[in-house]
Amino acid sequence: MVYGAELPPKSFNMTRYCLAPQAHRPADKAALIVISDPSGLEPAEVWTYGALEDCALRIAAGLAELGLERGERIVIRLDNTSDYALLFFGAIAGGFVPLPASAALSAREISFIVENCGAKAIVRNSSLPVGEMPPGVRAIDEDQIGDLKNTSVRAPYAETAADDPAFLVYTSGTTAEPKGVLHAHRSAWGRRPMYQGWYGIGPQDRMLHAGAFNWTFTLGVGLTDPWANGATTVIYNGPREAGVWPRIIEKHDISIFAAVPGLYRQMLKYSDFEPGAMASLRHGLIAGERLPAGLREDWHARTAKPLYEAIGMSEISTYISSSPSVPPRAGAIGKAQKGRDVAILPLESGLDPLPADDIGLIAVHRSDPGLMLGYWQRPDEEALVYRDDWFITGDLGARDADGYISHHGRADDLMNALGYRVSPNEIEQVLSDHPDILEIAAAEIQVRPDLNVIGAFMVVRDGASPSPDSVRSFAEERLAGYKVPREYVFLDALPRNPNGKVQRSQLHQFYRPPDSHG
Repeated sequence: MVYGAELPPKSFNMTRYCLAPQAHRPADKAALIVISDPSGLEPAEVWTYGALEDCALRIAAGLAELGLERGERIVIRLDNTSDYALLFFGAIAGGFVPLPASAALSAREISFIVENCGAKAIVRNSSLPVGEMPPGVRAIDEDQIGDLKNTSVRAPYAETAADDPAFLVYTSGTTAEPKGVLHAHRSAWGRRPMYQGWYGIGPQDRMLHAGAFNWTFTLGVGLTDPWANGATTVIYNGPREAGVWPRIIEKHDISIFAAVPGLYRQMLKYSDFEPGAMASLRHGLIAGERLPAGLREDWHARTAKPLYEAIGMSEISTYISSSPSVPPRAGAIGKAQKGRDVAILPLESGLDPLPADDIGLIAVHRSDPGLMLGYWQRPDEEALVYRDDWFITGDLGARDADGYISHHGRADDLMNALGYRVSPNEIEQVLSDHPDILEIAAAEIQVRPDLNVIGAFMVVRDGASPSPDSVRSFAEERLAGYKVPREYVFLDALPRNPNGKVQRSQLHQFYRPPDSHG
């Protein structure tokens, strides 16, 4: 099998696809609303489709006037403002290749990325460190950003091919250094299976995304896809306390809300909204990390709204999901989005999909237009993720007889327990059913120089005080002996990145061996 949906036209510009006037997105329709003040929640900015396109094309012209050439990389190093999105889409409109970088990155990390991708320019806020820049890299500061947005002429859209590079993102690699994931203009078209396969979106919708402008989850789910569908998107960049989100949803008639699972949990715990609130909301979208047990049920009990989960990655965005047309099923993410060819392949080798319910590697067919062009200057690593015509995602999964796919963690997250490979997701799923545990993450930790064991790191519910022995007993009743965590650590909060995703790699620092407790 191969990709089964419509393929993009050969001539294709991603920004034109998202912003050029169409019947479903007239130039005077609101495309982007930015809210900064948590008190009144009044819009700080309102951008129509016409204004967005005009600004993007002026930025494209301004970048060309600076001497930058089509295909050259431009690192975007900005705070959480609309300028981030404008520079991203403006650069793509002109045929340049923007690289959206997180504001949380250190100066050392930014220096590595700039040098590694061979960037010719970096657009930056003076408040964010950038480190030492290689010779020949043009720095574009705040004043020049304003000049770019007000360039006296508009550039025409670059006549790019669907397979031409559009943008570059950096993600964690199997080595100590991050790797660049290069996407083509066709990647925006390749997101079309998500429209009804996850969102159920149309031009009448108002999408609120809880992420920052500089997160690719936001650039894709919060901007690219709503704009391609003529919807209005709302981004909040003020103080991020959990109670603000229900108020934004109510005040701005939000119909679709997207966030990581942890934020939904925080809203349930810290917001005082009543049942029946958020009447405009049809459903919520979840991605970025595993859906905790009970969260979907708790959310529905409080709001009467469904949550639709998806799994994806930097190399292809989301490809498996539940949706209004694919009802959620306990223990499963959902189904492969319509048109995508997704298989469960054997762990070690082989091209024959596994039988129903067998756990293997989730793979996506190479013909999918949403798939990356490749890893930036890493042909050896790129070769490792392909098995013939299949892109191996590295996620473990199983497909049942009805086509629903369950997720069993990352192959490279597998922990070694007494010689057995154990997925942290399996342990987390079981322990999240403990009545006293609010959040749980599992990780392999070193207890002696010669011994690694599984550790459980937990946040307990208000008023609860479970002992490690009680949690261990709970686990022993539900898990094979080699899967039962040996160490139990209670935390006030799990370590998360700025966008709310649990950082398992940071858990080990919270473990103190027994002989160091004095």
